[in-house]
Amino acid sequence: MVLADLGRKITNALRSLGNATIIDQEVLEGLLKEVCKALLESDVNIRLVKELRENVRKVIDFDEMAAGLNKRRMIQMAVFKELVKLVDPGVKAWQPTKGKPNVIMFVGLQGAGKTTTCTKMAYYYQRKGWKCCLVCADTFRAGAFDQLKQNATKARIPFYGSYTEADPVVVAAEGVDKFIKEGFEIIIVDTSGRHKQESALFEEMLSISNAVQPNLVIFVMDASIGHACEAQARAFKSKVDVGAVIVTKLDGHAKGGGALSAVAVTNSPIIFIGTGEHMDDFEPFKVKPFVSKLLGMGDIEGLIDKVNELKLDDNEELIEKLKHGEFTLRDMYEQFTNIMKMGPFNQILQMIPGFGQELARGASEADSMARLKRLMTIMDSMSDGELDHRDGAKLFSKQPTRTTRVARGAGVTTREVQELLTQFTKFAAVVKKMGGIKGFFRGGDMSKNVNAMQMAKLNQQVAKMMDPRILQQMGGISGLQTMMRQLQGAASAAQHK
Repeated sequence: MVLADLGRKITNALRSLGNATIIDQEVLEGLLKEVCKALLESDVNIRLVKELRENVRKVIDFDEMAAGLNKRRMIQMAVFKELVKLVDPGVKAWQPTKGKPNVIMFVGLQGAGKTTTCTKMAYYYQRKGWKCCLVCADTFRAGAFDQLKQNATKARIPFYGSYTEADPVVVAAEGVDKFIKEGFEIIIVDTSGRHKQESALFEEMLSISNAVQPNLVIFVMDASIGHACEAQARAFKSKVDVGAVIVTKLDGHAKGGGALSAVAVTNSPIIFIGTGEHMDDFEPFKVKPFVSKLLGMGDIEGLIDKVNELKLDDNEELIEKLKHGEFTLRDMYEQFTNIMKMGPFNQILQMIPGFGQELARGASEADSMARLKRLMTIMDSMSDGELDHRDGAKLFSKQPTRTTRVARGAGVTTREVQELLTQFTKFAAVVKKMGGIKGFFRGGDMSKNVNAMQMAKLNQQVAKMMDPRILQQMGGISGLQTMMRQLQGAASAAQHK
């Protein structure tokens, strides 16, 4: 069972609590049966599944529960916490130090995607302003250096390797020395793998490790191999000091449960996950947001990180307009442009509560991007006066010939233009409301800055636009308020940087 299916099955099981008239031990056992079945089908270790079931049973004691407690909410939270514990070893991940050489060594079996992942990680840090490079110490696999060279050149990352030197220890030591002297901050060493665990592989890994003295050893684990992950993780951990794990191929085709639960064996945190072939299909792994996203509850923290990467606080003009409750079609066009810069579109959709699984499931990355580009093409056919009008939607409704002209210019139907304007009206209503509330973009506690009645109205307006099932999953209006506080916090933080 792929991860998307696992998330949907657990979500459906949790949602079934809402249909139960009485929440008792029988309902709890039925829920646990569904959740455990879904986890086992996704290759999660049977011992860990048993632990999860027993821990939830311990927390939910109907005889001891005080009257009036929200049993549904308590069961949902207990399952959520246990899913978090399943993939969280409770060990803090090592962090590189700015301005110093940080040597990172990658290990794993052949075919796990080590070489591609090395480049993805270097690219990730390079975009954040670190001076990154790559060393190819894989002299076992024919074409390994060519692959790394091709990937690194494409991502514009300096690299080192050799076509003549056969000893990987020599290549690794020379490459690391060279880059340390040149002042590089993140030096990633790619080592060779084998088709199976064997003594030659482990001896080579130890020799390279002794030669380059890495600050961190990362074990790259292929999510698609299921239960075999645990034996692999145990073998590598026994030979080298694995400090972190990266799970690859965690896209729509991998079961993933085996890889995620194998982390318990290494007692090392997952720091990144690979979700596809492209350089951008790579994201930091944060346990709670990952489980939230798996259950279709979104990842507000991840979305805020993506938004902050865009440095939208530089756009003082937009912030000023929002403060006055203004939002035009051109502003929406600019936000679409920003979304396209943020990386894989479906990845962004899945971070937004209420969009994730429902919207992204029905379309491929290309389809989603094509939809967005189509909307932008419609706006490209609008005049400056229409894009900058304070109430663009009303302008079109008063003068329908404008709709016909734009449709003809964009090569779409008038209905598509009207649909865009309807979406704009909904989007603008919330954005204007947020910007129009005094104190929303001011730092500090929003509850002190913002009038409670205004905030309640805004929450109700956002709630009306959402799928009621998703709203219920978030914990109703109070859950939505928490989300709004996080968004306001990000906005004020961006302004005071």
